[in-house]
Amino acid sequence: MSFYQKWILPRLVDVAMRNRAATRYRSLIVPKARGTVLEIGVGSGLNLPFYGSGVEHLYGLDPSEELLAMAGKKARAIAFPIDFIAHACEEIPLDDSSVDTVVMTWTLCSIADPAKALKEVRRVIKSGGTLLFVEHGLAPEIRVQAWQQRLNPLWSKLTGGCDLNRKMDQLIRTAGFDLAGLKTEYAEGPRPFSYTYSGQAQPDFGRRVGVRSP
Repeated sequence: MSFYQKWILPRLVDVAMRNRAATRYRSLIVPKARGTVLEIGVGSGLNLPFYGSGVEHLYGLDPSEELLAMAGKKARAIAFPIDFIAHACEEIPLDDSSVDTVVMTWTLCSIADPAKALKEVRRVIKSGGTLLFVEHGLAPEIRVQAWQQRLNPLWSKLTGGCDLNRKMDQLIRTAGFDLAGLKTEYAEGPRPFSYTYSGQAQPDFGRRVGVRSP
């Protein structure tokens, strides 16, 4: 890991994700979490103040120890117990059917193998559990998509692997989830960077993973 990735990038991410649009999405999605919660890509802990009284326990998963150290400082003001886990999300170190809610905010864009990560989410979530998400990704307009494809190689290098061109709803459905209340729109900012997918999904354990529902 380079000096930039270890020391500079985590602080840039923390500052960049404090913007007004991100805060609005957090306030709409995160308070819906209930029970035992797993947040994938907890980062510097910017979601922590938005969790409500329905949360009994939170597991915060992130591969960056530097970001988790920032999150640990924010966690001192939180009433419910929190365990931070420095680990990649392609292999979640939790038992099968052990969490009620999984939260992912601006996370799937930077996971090296998002399909494998979502398969792990489906494994650890209980029947009747909920995946709550806010993600940016592939826009519907051809001209915007073209810019996303042009910018993606450089953008990914600068941001530690963030991709602009992933179709998030398709990824989630193909992983064996049924989407409920999906909302797509452009958030504030340049269109190649701001097309946003938000909502919730439930695991469909009767459907074979990798097969899209009709």
